[in-house]
Amino acid sequence: MTISFHREFTKRYKKLTVQQKRKFKERVALFAEDPFDPTLNNHALRGSLIGYRSINVTGDLRAIYRTDGDNALFVTIDSHSNLYG
Repeated sequence: MTISFHREFTKRYKKLTVQQKRKFKERVALFAEDPFDPTLNNHALRGSLIGYRSINVTGDLRAIYRTDGDNALFVTIDSHSNLYG
């Protein structure tokens, strides 16, 4: 699977703490091996985000992505409450 990052994702990623960045790197490596590993809690989103999926990075941090064939585009990363609240 090819993984890429949207400009918005990159902008938000730069604002994360060092620990959050490290955790995301661990999770995206796991995602590359198995996108549906139970640790990621990979799930489809509803409502205005239909067509997108979310993975857990930390207890509150989520990364949202969409797929197109064998490509995954991560579009944003933020806390659960900021993304869905």
